[in-house]
Amino acid sequence: MIIPVRCFTCGKVVGSAYPEYEKRIKMGEDAKTVLDSLGFERYCCRRMIVAHADLIGEISQLG
Repeated sequence: MIIPVRCFTCGKVVGSAYPEYEKRIKMGEDAKTVLDSLGFERYCCRRMIVAHADLIGEISQLG
């Protein structure tokens, strides 16, 4: 669906970093390097970003 605003486990804001993560991954950067530079040190926050499946286009009528 859409990226959650906060990490389910620790509560850190993760939603605002997803567009930057997605852009840099598409440009060919390594996921570990991108997550480190965005400040995600905890594995729970990394999980929120890496495991996200962007399905909003498949579900919405406009997509």
